[in-house]
Amino acid sequence: MLLAVAAAAGLTWWLGFYVIVRDSGERGPRRAGLGLLAYGLALAVGQVRTALEDAGTGAPGGVLAEAQAGPLTGVLAGTQGVLIHLPVLLWTGAVLTLVPGSERLDRAWSRGVVPVTLVALAWLALSGRGAEADVAVRAVAGVLLLAPLAGVLVLLVRARPPRVGPLVTVATLFFGLGAALLVFPLSGPAGLLAVLAIDVDMALLGVAIAMSSAFQAGEALWRDMLRSLLGAAVAAGATGGQVALAIVLGGSTPALAVLLFGVVAVAVAAQTLAGPVHRALDRIAFPADPEIRRERAELRDSSEALPRREQGPPPLDEAEFTRLTRRALAGYGDLGKLAASPLANLPVIDERITGDSPLERAAELRRLLLESIQRLKPRDGEFGTSEEWRFYNVLYFPYVRGLRPYRRGAVRDGLTPEERRAFDWFLREVPERTLYNWQNAAAKLVADDLRTGNRQ
Repeated sequence: MLLAVAAAAGLTWWLGFYVIVRDSGERGPRRAGLGLLAYGLALAVGQVRTALEDAGTGAPGGVLAEAQAGPLTGVLAGTQGVLIHLPVLLWTGAVLTLVPGSERLDRAWSRGVVPVTLVALAWLALSGRGAEADVAVRAVAGVLLLAPLAGVLVLLVRARPPRVGPLVTVATLFFGLGAALLVFPLSGPAGLLAVLAIDVDMALLGVAIAMSSAFQAGEALWRDMLRSLLGAAVAAGATGGQVALAIVLGGSTPALAVLLFGVVAVAVAAQTLAGPVHRALDRIAFPADPEIRRERAELRDSSEALPRREQGPPPLDEAEFTRLTRRALAGYGDLGKLAASPLANLPVIDERITGDSPLERAAELRRLLLESIQRLKPRDGEFGTSEEWRFYNVLYFPYVRGLRPYRRGAVRDGLTPEERRAFDWFLREVPERTLYNWQNAAAKLVADDLRTGNRQ
């Protein structure tokens, strides 16, 4: 059973890392990925605790060994209790991002539900698994976790998100039913099977989140996901398989259980997070040569974008084209995202490039976007804040110049005089929500310009 749980934990960790890395800038994938990582860690902690308990009762001098292992198993039990409940909270927030128009509910969840539930989970961990009061604590924690999840399920049924609505609704329903078992958990093999069944529901939700992210970006999913899974499976099998062989030949011990899960986790993380890991290593290895770091990052981004790029020209349906343009503008500074965008397959780009390199297509798409943004600029002066300037300003300064006035800790140091005026204008006269609405309207103008140029 230990090896089966290790395989399940490895798959859970892989999916968690994959969902986060695929679209780390979005709240939904981050929450979903963290939920998967926490659940995989809960599986590992539970198996290590079981191995400690078995070693304490079965070894010579078992009573003494059990007494020595008691404090540690108690800590692991409390940790497992928090980790196995935490994904319910995170998945409620992840699924909430799939419901259109849920911004206020999302803020209420993050500022109200999350702090209260974390306090309840800490109370649950400190209350002790064997205490009589533990039943009441579990009931309170269960209500705080399951009530918001049930509310989100109702919203999902009413909203019916495109492409992933049926899958995520069914997965959330079964996940909620399985999570209810966490309030009063089963013991023995039945309890372990229930935990693994919940893991399957979480995997379905993870796939649904990845499908939604790929749909919003207009990217392919299955080729990229299969490539990532194969890489993680080979890495985990080559390293964790050696520890698994030692367990089969010599028997399970707490030390080997810890080593097995640790090796599998490191192998899966190193393979799935190869891009971010290489970027971090480049910053350490080439601190004084930003040009090498930039070129290596562009080559990696281009390689990672190839499996995600849909073949053929992008759809010319107005609403779909506008949505893809909005995503491309948001990724203006990231050649990897532009290379994976369906807009990189525009026929007008075929006419303007000499080769078929993904980086060349991404760079040409960036030039097209900049040209369309520049056509929004009024002719009277270099900078203005009148109504006719707003669409140009809300695209050019945040995306092309990288201005982030609403970011916590943002300062005016190092900005040009023009950028400082824009920075102050955003903070003084443009609320963040207004900026978002103006960017949507401006993106439609850019999309119309691209579609017009593509028809010519």
